[in-house]
Amino acid sequence: MNELTVAALQLALGSPDEAENIAAVSALVEQAAEQGARIVLPPELFSGPYFCKREDEALFALARPTAEHPSVIAMQRLAAKLNIAIPTSFFERDGHHYYNTMAMIDDRGEILGTYRKSHIPDGPGYEEKYYFRPGNDGFKVWDLCGTRIGVGICWDQWYPESARVMALMGAEVLFYPTAIGSEPYDDELDTSRMWRRAMQGHAVSNCMPVIAANRNGVEAETGSDQAFYGHSFIADEWGDIVAEFGNQESGVLVATLDLERAARHRAGMGFFRDRRPQLYGRIAQDI
Repeated sequence: MNELTVAALQLALGSPDEAENIAAVSALVEQAAEQGARIVLPPELFSGPYFCKREDEALFALARPTAEHPSVIAMQRLAAKLNIAIPTSFFERDGHHYYNTMAMIDDRGEILGTYRKSHIPDGPGYEEKYYFRPGNDGFKVWDLCGTRIGVGICWDQWYPESARVMALMGAEVLFYPTAIGSEPYDDELDTSRMWRRAMQGHAVSNCMPVIAANRNGVEAETGSDQAFYGHSFIADEWGDIVAEFGNQESGVLVATLDLERAARHRAGMGFFRDRRPQLYGRIAQDI
């Protein structure tokens, strides 16, 4: 039997002290490793409050090159110490360019490479296009811990194309670090149910497990409050939730995934056998 134990972390990350946020994530990473997790997923941009609520050129100073970012350095040390892999989200500076990036840190603490967020949102409370260029190197998959994984970042998770491309590249498990919550333009809109359903759909249509880690808590600055809704989860290859948090809990979700069973079901369902890519040209055209 080919099994993989994974973890998703959920916590509030509103402290202005970068070291404090990284320490809080590190403590949960340690807990996840103690519970047997081999791959541990923290939320998106976990070193501080979600700064994209507003446009402020001073905030570009938060970005660093990959090897110099405190989040990456801290997770490398933990990964090597605990013999686990940690997909690590951070604000990357590459020369004069800025990206929302994930460093894939393996169970030796080595950086296997990076993935730069492909889909960049732009709307009230999520003004990411001001800060981030769209990723320029395509989707990635990574061989580690006896399997191949794909990682998308937040807004990527709404696009079935992202999940399908990673699956076609051989991914067997999909991970999504996230920072999402209230919509400032509509106090009545709660996207948490849609957010989950979108990713559960990726699990179903690709017949593979999906893991999503979100922050929670209210972050307030310059008179603007934003409530992040948590609801982190782990779903199996049928899209069924096997571990979940609501919006208030903080801590570690851990589940052991049966990858052999998922592979068997994936072959049996025939989703990849019955694809008709010659009919899909329209999907790759601009509107």
